[in-house]
Amino acid sequence: MKTLKYSKLALTATLLLLATSSCKDLLDEKVVSQVGSGYITTAAGFDAGVKAVYSSLRDFYGRENGMDVTVFGTDTYTFGSDGTYKYMNQYTTQLDSRTQPIVDIWNALYVGISTANAVVDQAPNVTGLDEAVKKRRVAEVKVLRAHHYFVLVQLYGAVPLVLNQVTTATKEASRTPVKDVYAAIVADLESALPDLTPTTPDYGRVTKGACEHLLARVYLTKATSEGAAADDYTKAATYAQNVIKNYTYKLLPDYASVFQQGSGEINDEVILATQYTSDPTTNGVGNETHLYFVMEYDAQAGMKRDVSIGRPFRRFRPTTYMLENVFAFANRVNDSRYQKSYRTVYYCNNPGTFTNLFDTSKPSVTLKLGDTAIYLPGYEMPLAQRAKKPYQVMVPSLYRPNLFPTLTKFLDPLRPDLQYQPGSRDFLMFRLAETYLIAAEALFKSGKTAEALPFINAVRRRAAFPGKEAAMQITASQLTMDFIMEERERELQGEMFRWFDLKRWGVLVERVKKWNPDAQAITAGKHELRPIPQDQIDRTAGGVASFPQNPGY
Repeated sequence: MKTLKYSKLALTATLLLLATSSCKDLLDEKVVSQVGSGYITTAAGFDAGVKAVYSSLRDFYGRENGMDVTVFGTDTYTFGSDGTYKYMNQYTTQLDSRTQPIVDIWNALYVGISTANAVVDQAPNVTGLDEAVKKRRVAEVKVLRAHHYFVLVQLYGAVPLVLNQVTTATKEASRTPVKDVYAAIVADLESALPDLTPTTPDYGRVTKGACEHLLARVYLTKATSEGAAADDYTKAATYAQNVIKNYTYKLLPDYASVFQQGSGEINDEVILATQYTSDPTTNGVGNETHLYFVMEYDAQAGMKRDVSIGRPFRRFRPTTYMLENVFAFANRVNDSRYQKSYRTVYYCNNPGTFTNLFDTSKPSVTLKLGDTAIYLPGYEMPLAQRAKKPYQVMVPSLYRPNLFPTLTKFLDPLRPDLQYQPGSRDFLMFRLAETYLIAAEALFKSGKTAEALPFINAVRRRAAFPGKEAAMQITASQLTMDFIMEERERELQGEMFRWFDLKRWGVLVERVKKWNPDAQAITAGKHELRPIPQDQIDRTAGGVASFPQNPGY
């Protein structure tokens, strides 16, 4: 099986052909490329344009920017001891229209949309390419364009809707109502569906199943938006069930194996992934997520930095709610997902005798290579019991911004050295467990609890320790929205869903105030949207009068 390869080089080459109101002011720019404007109508140019749209996924998935707007500032993750953008979690006044991740995401997604528009509009003029392949590529690009608008409308609300190639520079722009943006998203996806195939020889391309999965997610979200329609939940359930029943995707037997790094994380559960590679010439900055969830283990007794354990940027730290409610200790005897998601033991890779301990139940520890150096039991082990251990015990009362349970699903032990940042593992955008959870939630919201139950129980059975499958199943009376809110996070923690989920459930402010003590400045009527980038307003003719800012910013 071939794997789809794409790079920023393709994106840059394509964009030199375009002008767009969504990039910086282009009125005074000169085209310096020697690539003619007709290149995109050749088979090679068209292929480069399609791959450039795929490449724009890397500006969101696997990047700190995308993580900042989806993981930070929620009920389940707060900031660690390092990082520039703590205020994005705190919701202070520093979170404004010039906040870099918010600006960068806006610009990058509109660059991707601009490229997609060129591909779609120029497709009829392309020569030397099989018509069936051309139709399939246009369908793939429509799905990616719909995806980009879906992210934008969730983050920013009403956004400019541009669905045709921009060939002349312009400073005219306006905000399209949310309901119209959703209508365009759905139209792109539903028109693309017939021209896609169930499988692809180039792993990483959009398939029919990926399109239906995104339709299910869009309808589930649209149901609580300004564009809501009475049949949104029904359509979400239908598309999700189509993905589950009509394709070859399967839940892997073991939750941990979904995230095992290997040949691009290709497995039966993955529906679509953002592609990364170990080739530094095409990988750009790479998948950075391996950096952000790791505690400061390398400054502790018996430990030094190791490629397999990770480079500890300690950006994102689980909240007490995440550790004590979502992953309640009493449930961990049945549910394997805490053990398979968080590191509980560190083995000595730096032998010696040490007195600089966070565990003050003992004055020192002497450790040999391979000994347990740090153990996280997940409960308050009594001081006397800790004192008997020949290693440090990190109980919950010792968690702090630099010391906390490390999420392991994004680690990248295949990096060539300790300092190397560009990760090579793919970022899993759509996977079947989420499809099951979409089906369950959509059916539940449609009043069909009995029909929803098998889908959520399928996910829970897979998560069970061997022999605990029956204990993991829930009854209809236990299936509530509160349960769904926690089950999604048990399954999908860190995978760039939580902020979006809390927003669409209408509980973002309520739950963040309740469970994230570092985010008490969050404000209803303001922080359910991100600010429109100031440079977008400044470069629009008429400024804020023509392109108003979101409330409160």
